[in-house]
Amino acid sequence: MYQAITHRIAQGLLLTAIWLPLPSAAQPVSPIAGDIPVGSGPGIHSPNSPFAPLPQRNDVLPWSLLSDVKLKKVKGRLLPDFPAPVQALDDKVQRIQGFMMPLEPGERQKHFLLTSVPLTCSFCTPGGPESMVEVKTKTPVKYTLEPVVVEGRFAVLADDSYGLYYRISNAEAVK
Repeated sequence: MYQAITHRIAQGLLLTAIWLPLPSAAQPVSPIAGDIPVGSGPGIHSPNSPFAPLPQRNDVLPWSLLSDVKLKKVKGRLLPDFPAPVQALDDKVQRIQGFMMPLEPGERQKHFLLTSVPLTCSFCTPGGPESMVEVKTKTPVKYTLEPVVVEGRFAVLADDSYGLYYRISNAEAVK
């Protein structure tokens, strides 16, 4: 029950922030990002952040690849339009790093969102749905404010009911 309520709240916030665009002349723009509208793209990690940015790693999916998604209008709805390199990731074991956003209370998490920027940072600008991955793990992962890396079956979601674009299931935390 709590999980369903948490999902609905997260979905509502996500849809409010992302799917209700302002008129183009009034679209907010991050002073750091330049021309990337707030609430889209990979998010902006501020140099003022007390949290270190994600370390460079060659063994994880880059957020720049995952955030390279456009929107298309289908029957009056906006849906993600993934480029071929992103579609090729579907249903394959992948590794990704990011910051944990728990979906339930507790020290250990089996179901959480992994984001490209720390959502606990008041200086950072969160991105859109392309800047997060829903994670479902085999065994609980201890919550931390530090970046984590998980590996599991990656899914590219063309029409998720919660508005998410990506999911990793059967995941395990890796170093």
